[in-house]
Amino acid sequence: MLKLENDSDSGVTNSLGARIFKQLQNDILNGKYEPGDVLTEMKLSEELGVSRTPIREALKQLELEGLVQSTPGKGLVVQGVSDKDIEDIYTIRMMIEGLAARWAAEKITFKEIEELKEVLEFEEFYTLKGGGTGNLIKLDSRFHDLVFKASKSKPLMHILSTFHHYVQSARGASFETPGRAQKVFEEHKAIMQAIIARDPELAEKLTTQHVKNASINMMNQKKETKSDTAK
Repeated sequence: MLKLENDSDSGVTNSLGARIFKQLQNDILNGKYEPGDVLTEMKLSEELGVSRTPIREALKQLELEGLVQSTPGKGLVVQGVSDKDIEDIYTIRMMIEGLAARWAAEKITFKEIEELKEVLEFEEFYTLKGGGTGNLIKLDSRFHDLVFKASKSKPLMHILSTFHHYVQSARGASFETPGRAQKVFEEHKAIMQAIIARDPELAEKLTTQHVKNASINMMNQKKETKSDTAK
């Protein structure tokens, strides 16, 4: 029997169905369930050791998110996040993530500034000493989540946090690119300094460029992967 992960920091309600949704969502985004896999209430009920009612609730939410699709004769088939989805997410992020940084520069609190500084200290440590991609991804997520939180906009925070979650695999691959971790740290540091200086225009400009750089890096990786596969 699998054990459900308890995501107490999530904005999702803590009902059993919501917790199952979060776990299945993570399993799909992390590749445990791949596109084309079929998810059934009975099998998941046995694996998770819960009744089919919360499973049904979770699957409905996954379908609304577009991560699974009801297919006649098969059931719910995993769709996952396509390359096109990832490209679209980065394009949308370029358009709106700068706004979060702009508002953060205007509204950030002293406590949030201290939290940002702490994240950057850890990020510098793991970037210079080498702490594994996993630690850097967590710190990257934490940095952006703090900026979103400092914007004081719940809708913006929800949208952007979801986007970051959905492209976590692409972000992980990005950190594997030689020199990218150092570049990310430098970009984060510049964004933090602009926010602390209460410079909305600069914070927005630097953040937009940061997302653009991440998008370019991702596109280059895809080209290299396709080139290697074709050989």
